[in-house]
Amino acid sequence: AGIAAGMVVWSLQIQRSRRALFGPSPVRRLAALGHLAGQPGVETAQLLTEYVRWETRPMLRRRAERILGRMQRRLV
Repeated sequence: AGIAAGMVVWSLQIQRSRRALFGPSPVRRLAALGHLAGQPGVETAQLLTEYVRWETRPMLRRRAERILGRMQRRLV
């Protein structure tokens, strides 16, 4: 039961970060990147990959690329 609850909480956090990450506010997107940087995992890496393709602001795209690179190195 504890593992299932943990999975539900994890999923809700990813969904919340996803909304902020693709939202209209660059400040919230930056905050979401900071949050996701501390949440390594395959699902987070996939989300960041989508985000890198989507983001038009170079600073935010580079930040996401750095986070994604670190995450990929940890997951291998």
